[in-house]
Amino acid sequence: MKRKIILKTTALVLVCAFILSGCASTTIINSSPSGAKVYIDGEPVGTTPYTYTDTKIVGSSTPVRLVMDGYEDFNTLLKRNEEANVGAIIGGIFLLFPFLWTMDYKASHTYELIPLYR
Repeated sequence: MKRKIILKTTALVLVCAFILSGCASTTIINSSPSGAKVYIDGEPVGTTPYTYTDTKIVGSSTPVRLVMDGYEDFNTLLKRNEEANVGAIIGGIFLLFPFLWTMDYKASHTYELIPLYR
């Protein structure tokens, strides 16, 4: 009896971990030259290269701004629709809600900053 409970609990934990791991998406934000300040949703978060992770759903976007002295500010949107997440698709077949996370960001994004004076 105790062994069955342990097996069921272990299975439940593994299923939850599998499903939740499919919710997060990570990308590395790079700039050329590197060392630009990174702003996500208007808030300073670090410098390039910067690793960004979130659990937003498919189709959502996140504003990103790169700032570096001597260069034009660079503004872009990270869109969560760049690569398919196979784990979330498989999980969605069984549990439906993981379909909200079937798309991820590309592994990395590199942006070239433009000098103010040429």
